[in-house]
Amino acid sequence: MDKFVVVAIGGNSLVKDNGRESIKDQYEAVCEIAANIADMVQAGVNVVVTHGNGPQVGFELRRSEVASEVIGMNAVPLVNCVADTQGGIGYQIQQALTNEFIQRNITKKVATIITQVEVSEADRNFRDPSKPVGSFFSLEQAEELKREHPEWVMIEDSGRGYRRVVPSPAPIDIVEKDAIRSLIESGCIVIAVGGGGIPVIKTKDHTYEGIDAVIDKDFATSLLAEQVDAKTLIITTGVPQVFVNFGTPDQKALEEVTVEEIKQYVKEGHFPKGSMLPKIEASLNFLKKPGRRVIITNPESLSDAIRKQAGTHIVS
Repeated sequence: MDKFVVVAIGGNSLVKDNGRESIKDQYEAVCEIAANIADMVQAGVNVVVTHGNGPQVGFELRRSEVASEVIGMNAVPLVNCVADTQGGIGYQIQQALTNEFIQRNITKKVATIITQVEVSEADRNFRDPSKPVGSFFSLEQAEELKREHPEWVMIEDSGRGYRRVVPSPAPIDIVEKDAIRSLIESGCIVIAVGGGGIPVIKTKDHTYEGIDAVIDKDFATSLLAEQVDAKTLIITTGVPQVFVNFGTPDQKALEEVTVEEIKQYVKEGHFPKGSMLPKIEASLNFLKKPGRRVIITNPESLSDAIRKQAGTHIVS
């Protein structure tokens, strides 16, 4: 069993459905996930937790826009919405894990690190945005939103509806990586790189400056796992395993596969761009060095997956 793993929790997994989007609903979902993470910790695994914020940052943006339109309040920049959701979701995960540990008599401390992630201002995604945020809309709703906000870019997201997309540059460096390493070494359970991290660029005088974007949390998590020398990265999703020929009579769940096998499945087009493909691409980035493992599974299978009894395991 690996004694140190990085676990990525999807932002969509914190929103059960379009009718359950309140902070209270989100916290209930967080508590369920915290219990699964606590199972791992109780089994002797030290964990670094990351999380997405796709729906949540979309909600923050819309609240800001409505407040600006209706009562003239200053709009909140996208980069600040990312920071706000990182703090808010991090707080919920931190509290839920702390309470779970108290109930189980686990003597572990939990800390959330507000994390900046460096990106390049020249990244092509600033010209061609691709990151879905916020709620899913019907075609009619999407067309109405486009009429109201001509500057918005809307795309169809993997058959689930239409969503707004924003720039999503590739992560280059985790600014707070040394602080995160120190907390890991002290035995602390760390929550970091929330929402893919707060996107920043390095200026000519080597200082940092925020930039409006949302970094893909799986790519940022992959980079974090590399920079803190993890050997195992776990990416959670809505299904217990990765499938090929998904939704067809030839559907097959993948158990343990090699990097070369998964690359072949990518070439054959088995993984949709808006859902599984980014997770696979982030996994391949992490697996460039030998001796590493990526597990893709759903949150409720975490403790079984770490014992190789569930999930899809991609090995280098």
